[in-house]
Amino acid sequence: MNYPKYHIGPMSKNVVDAILEYTEETGNVIGIIPSRRQIEHSGGYVNNWTTKTFYAYINRRLPITRDHSGPSQGINKDDGYASLQHDCKYFNMIHIDPWIQYPEYADGLKWTIDMINFCYKQNQKLEYEIGTEESIRKFEAFELDRLMINLRAKLPVHIFNRIKCLVVQSGTSLKGNTNTGKYSKDRLKDMIEVAGIWNLYSKEHNGDYISTSLIKEKFDLGLDAINIAPEFGQIETKTYLDKIKQNSELFGILYKICYISNKWKKWVDKDFDPIQQKEELINICGHYILSDSDFLLKVKSKFTNIDLEIKNNIKIKLQELHG
Repeated sequence: MNYPKYHIGPMSKNVVDAILEYTEETGNVIGIIPSRRQIEHSGGYVNNWTTKTFYAYINRRLPITRDHSGPSQGINKDDGYASLQHDCKYFNMIHIDPWIQYPEYADGLKWTIDMINFCYKQNQKLEYEIGTEESIRKFEAFELDRLMINLRAKLPVHIFNRIKCLVVQSGTSLKGNTNTGKYSKDRLKDMIEVAGIWNLYSKEHNGDYISTSLIKEKFDLGLDAINIAPEFGQIETKTYLDKIKQNSELFGILYKICYISNKWKKWVDKDFDPIQQKEELINICGHYILSDSDFLLKVKSKFTNIDLEIKNNIKIKLQELHG
């Protein structure tokens, strides 16, 4: 598998199309990292793609990694195995992440081992990403090293060697449209060192809403890759907002669609006022409703060629990252 520096969440069909076009135009390969809520074997909020139809659409043009596979990472509480059964057929790499439901180390280790063994039986060519982001379960560098030691002891060597990527942490965390984490350069360096000891590709999650200079600093420290997702969805949302801010009727329609989706609730704190902070609510969860029939009929249909404008705005951000 080709290991790109940037891995982007497929927040919408426009995001996926912009990445495909940008890659073809520039030669800069970008990884795609669908979560279970975005694209699942039973469907998802992104273009109503299933795992199978999304794979067919990408058609091997880009590497795709399942982001956050595992128990209760989808819409409903589950053990994650039905999802994995399909993922093993279509993905290049699977992020094994039981930690949201099993944060205790021993439990998370057991589930990591069991899920890797399950996947290997389905597809011996799969590669694996292990660990998780800080907002799910905080790890220290010594724990990541311990995790690798335990996995080496518990997995057959030929399966252990399919682990290629380690999720490292440096304090990043998302809330609304903000990166609320407290960045620690020393912590990142320690974790990158662990990845290096095990000859693994180091990847940080939640690279949204931070400066390109900070991302460059992380790469200069030895970070191999970074995930970015909601920020690209917000680019599309803002394109719509810029057009309808002065149209109170359309703004109200968009707000209502976003509000009743309830998708914003995950990203706000208890002091958030959805009535007084309407524009912020739209910015937070606009990308969740881009395939909604009401949105398509009542909002998107009002703007000719808006997809082209959205894709161009996304490409500007991609070029900024690679600049």
